Amino acid sequence: MSSTARLSPWRVSFAVIIVLATVVAGVLGARMYEARATQGPAPEWFAGYVDVTATPSYAFEEGSADSEGHVSDVVLSFIVADEEGTCTPSWGTYYGLDEAGAELDLDRRIQRLREQGAGVVVSFGGALNQELATVCESPEELAGAYREVIERYDLDTIDLDIEGPALQDPASVKLRAQAVALLQEELSAEGKPLAVWLTLPVIPSGLTSEGREVVIAMLESGTDLAGVNLMTMNYGQARDARSMFDASAAAMRSTHRQLGIIYEQAGLPLSSGALWGKLGATPMIGQNDVVDEVFTLEDARRFNEFAVENGIGRVSMWSLNRDVTCGSNYPDTSRVSDACSGVDQGDVRFSELLSQGYSGHAAEAASATTEPDPAAAAPAEDDPETSPYPIWNEEASYLEGSKIVWHRNVYEAKWWTRGELPDNPVLEAWDTPWELIGPVMPGETPMPVFTVEKGTYPEWKGSSAYEKGDRVLSEGTPYEAKWWTEGDSPDAAQVDPDSSPWVPLSAEDVEQDLE
Repeated sequence: MSSTARLSPWRVSFAVIIVLATVVAGVLGARMYEARATQGPAPEWFAGYVDVTATPSYAFEEGSADSEGHVSDVVLSFIVADEEGTCTPSWGTYYGLDEAGAELDLDRRIQRLREQGAGVVVSFGGALNQELATVCESPEELAGAYREVIERYDLDTIDLDIEGPALQDPASVKLRAQAVALLQEELSAEGKPLAVWLTLPVIPSGLTSEGREVVIAMLESGTDLAGVNLMTMNYGQARDARSMFDASAAAMRSTHRQLGIIYEQAGLPLSSGALWGKLGATPMIGQNDVVDEVFTLEDARRFNEFAVENGIGRVSMWSLNRDVTCGSNYPDTSRVSDACSGVDQGDVRFSELLSQGYSGHAAEAASATTEPDPAAAAPAEDDPETSPYPIWNEEASYLEGSKIVWHRNVYEAKWWTRGELPDNPVLEAWDTPWELIGPVMPGETPMPVFTVEKGTYPEWKGSSAYEKGDRVLSEGTPYEAKWWTEGDSPDAAQVDPDSSPWVPLSAEDVEQDLE
């Protein structure tokens, strides 16, 4: 995520800054918003991003209550290294923390939002400027930079937006993970738990290899991640012909599978529901940076339904600054604006559509910890009586489109396959011939076998020879010979359709014969 238009700040004297910062610090001493989750599942929450330094300035402090009076959190962005490239936090290189308090009234505006019952998350990184982990020299120094921001704004949740050069820098990936683990340990000892979200780019097939390495490094360092927030935007050629909703839903499903493997390999097996709760999504509303990608209001409605149905833990959007129709003085809506969406919204707001059903706050989940689920580590046993499709057989071969059941999940073959585990823990979707469709639903039974009346075709006999195209009945099911055969039971075609000389007939085939 990025921004382009920036304020040209009027620089006040250092002495005035210090005075104002001291006054504001006293105000922030008593925090108005305190909500901690000590047990049960983490709440699902919505928080739109706000580009703090973009022009025109967005009045996030005014909040926006829904019909039930709920005011959503905001994610303020972006904290990066200062303009000299040192390990000193700044807002987009334009403002130090004191300068933002003095020139943007940022501290006061945050406090005003909290007085309405909403919370604030601060995002570090982004697409532009230098991410702190790329310039800080030690985990301790980086943890100190993070802590300066956390203490300044009394944060319990932070967002680490890792993209661009920072995503491709192994040294900073390791340093960041060590710093966050150290910071969480220190704050926990002080009774101040810190929730940490990673925000990473994604394509319909899931996280990139660089993105996965960021997650893996965090878990290896001992960091307890609150979740992984996906930038469901700017897919480019990977989107293919899919709508933005379909591409985003595919990205979420793919990453859900990847995250399950990553956590299991880290010794923290999680249930499917827990994994959905550890996922977040951030679409870029309206016109994306890729010209032919537009996330519409209908995409937003459908994605909200998808998010609620699956229990996605967090939904955000880029950005609240842009959540309005462009004016007539902005004729080229295919060019991304920091101040409008590029689509005709009428009176509708993307934030209203995407936040439906998300009434929690980030702070309510700050104390939640990740606990392994022993039941998730043990594969579920399959029962033929409650499986809608045949149970996967290592000795069988499966044609493209074949559906099977394995460990109480339904899979579909993407191409011919034999002997390859449907739930083989591969992180790239193209490394497996199986696509996970979803779980076996309660009350499901085997798919009914198509049968016809006795006498429609001759009964199969093991002692008879059959030529290609001959049709027979076996237990009432009609079959056609694919080549000459003798003694090969047609029933074997249900288990091994590729090597069987028989193929089941469809109702349409039989109807044509009876006409």
